[in-house]
Amino acid sequence: MAEKKCSGINRQGASEYETVKIAKTDNVCPMCEDYAKKQASKPIAVICCEGACLRGEVARQAANLICNWLAPEKTVRICLGGAFTKDTGQRSLVKNAGKVIAIEGCFIQCASRMMKGVVDNLNPEIIIADRLYDFDTNLFGVDEMSEDQIKIHAKEAARKIGEKLYE
Repeated sequence: MAEKKCSGINRQGASEYETVKIAKTDNVCPMCEDYAKKQASKPIAVICCEGACLRGEVARQAANLICNWLAPEKTVRICLGGAFTKDTGQRSLVKNAGKVIAIEGCFIQCASRMMKGVVDNLNPEIIIADRLYDFDTNLFGVDEMSEDQIKIHAKEAARKIGEKLYE
């Protein structure tokens, strides 16, 4: 079977931007806001792919490992949905961070493209997680790999990203 590589398709004539209508809300989660206040002094904000595919799951787990166990004193894990959809604490963590790292599941770079749409002049360090571990690139769904193997790949990606944080 030939290897299916996602290399992307350039849609000729496509607009440079999409317009997205997001319903505003007055709802604010007090726990999220408290979290943002407590984490505000950390120098590195970590946004990441939250995709439902295998690559997104590895990126998500790697981000959690970095922010909660490998470098919790330096990094803050951002809720991508909260930061993208409303201008409250999560977005402020991104705006005010000394450095923003985007751990992307793949080359499409959804997390960083989303945040660039709501944070002017955002220039995150983009890390494509699926380039940090070896796996069968024909696999797409999280159900196509064991949970243990996903965790192994997330740990490998997190270790490689964590090493860069301490260089």
